[in-house]
Amino acid sequence: MKNIVFAIVGLAMACNSSQKPVVETTQDSVQETGSVSFAETITETELKEHLYTYASDEFEGRETGKPGQKKAVEYLKAEYTKLGIPAAKDNGIYFQDVPLEVTQLPTGSVILNTLEYPIGEHILTFNAADGSCTEIVYAGYGIEEDGYSDYEGLDVTGKMVLVKSGEPKKMDGTYKISGTQEKSIWSNLSESLGKRMKLASEKGAKGILYYDAANYSRFKSQFRYMKNNNNEKMGLSSKANQKFNKFFIDTDFAKAVFPEIESESTSRTIPIQLEFKVSGQNEMVNSENVVAILKGSEKPDEYIIISSHLDHIGVTPDGDVNNGADDDGSGTVAMLEIAEAFKKASDAGKGPKRSIVFLHVTGEEKGLLGSLYYTDFEPIFPLNQTVANLNIDMIGRIDPKREGDRNYVYLIGSDKLSTDLHQLSEEVNKKYTNLELDYTYNDENDPNRFYYRSDHYNFAKNNIPIIFYFNGTHNDYHRPGDTPDKINYDLLMNRTKLIFHTAWEVANRDQKVVVDKVSK
Repeated sequence: MKNIVFAIVGLAMACNSSQKPVVETTQDSVQETGSVSFAETITETELKEHLYTYASDEFEGRETGKPGQKKAVEYLKAEYTKLGIPAAKDNGIYFQDVPLEVTQLPTGSVILNTLEYPIGEHILTFNAADGSCTEIVYAGYGIEEDGYSDYEGLDVTGKMVLVKSGEPKKMDGTYKISGTQEKSIWSNLSESLGKRMKLASEKGAKGILYYDAANYSRFKSQFRYMKNNNNEKMGLSSKANQKFNKFFIDTDFAKAVFPEIESESTSRTIPIQLEFKVSGQNEMVNSENVVAILKGSEKPDEYIIISSHLDHIGVTPDGDVNNGADDDGSGTVAMLEIAEAFKKASDAGKGPKRSIVFLHVTGEEKGLLGSLYYTDFEPIFPLNQTVANLNIDMIGRIDPKREGDRNYVYLIGSDKLSTDLHQLSEEVNKKYTNLELDYTYNDENDPNRFYYRSDHYNFAKNNIPIIFYFNGTHNDYHRPGDTPDKINYDLLMNRTKLIFHTAWEVANRDQKVVVDKVSK
């Protein structure tokens, strides 16, 4: 699972809407469909055998782009080949290349009119930038949704755009986007930052100056941490991610550009002399997602994606291997067992009716990069035909802070977009596995913000219903102590069976799960 320390900037990427909500709800009650006998092929013994290999020292902590990660993808390819489950891409190719680059923290300055601002104080960026402009476009809150647009009448092609955080209100005090006293998704930093930047890029802007007085200190803390620790930042390479300059500015800089920015939200063009002199070193990194598919027997063009991340955090400076048995070796081997169960069912003529995609993503620990590349740049299967994503990240241990039955699993996000999926999940558990489903971290106000910290999020932001399966953190989280001998294999088996039964029901029911709740 991705560490929360610097999650916010990592989420400043695309936020598309690939599925539209519907008002009506369609519920198929969970019925006995023959999944039990195939679930029995999921065993402690096989999970343990896989994990003692996958999370061994030989795999060197599976850091993205490193030799251990290459061993991991070859292991997964070999297992799917052995199972007889085809590759998702043409010509039997299991690997989806994910172009990445490592960027050193940039240095330099930005000159506003005649005043020079060194990077790191009043203005921040995490990427190199050069060039100049004689005007910028102020686009208010930088929002476009449901008949409201801050970009109406503006041509921002090839220009820098200035936007601020927040959202507009009506004269009666209600919010224009939601139409109520409730704030919309545009007031949620974790979700709206990426949406604003993606929207500006889609409008043709060459970059953005983002003003958020309340959160500037968070961006600045990240910058200082990276500077003090000589940290590098990995992201999608410019080959995948079109060059787009992203700057974060404080109040002093914002008011130097536009003194009325706090009180005025009307879009306009502002004459200005702005010059960027920011340099940084980039190193290309090659990495891969592993993707296999079991084609549906009746509705092959509808897809359920089961995901986990194949990477971990590598080796410590002292040479100790971070094995990542729980994070996310547990999710990886669970997927292999689920894949085997579905393949045996398919061979026996028992479906699945819809296609099952097994998506092992890279770069999760670097910022959900593999899943971001899949959803935003190269979806192998259409997102608007993707019925649901079941994401597995850490399901082999017990949260030491939790009280209650050990036979539990945390569920996150099951009710965010689809009441239908949430109810299906509850019914499947009651019928087949009877785990304690704990929704502690599903709370909107959860300070851990786990909903934004694993790969399901890149599907959820596209209005694809998701369930995130999670056991919570523990003292070995992101440490060399996360080893296969500490896994509770009975719990790993039980949780894996729950996910298999849930995927089985989603794949074989008559109607797709219904998207009836989309945040605005």
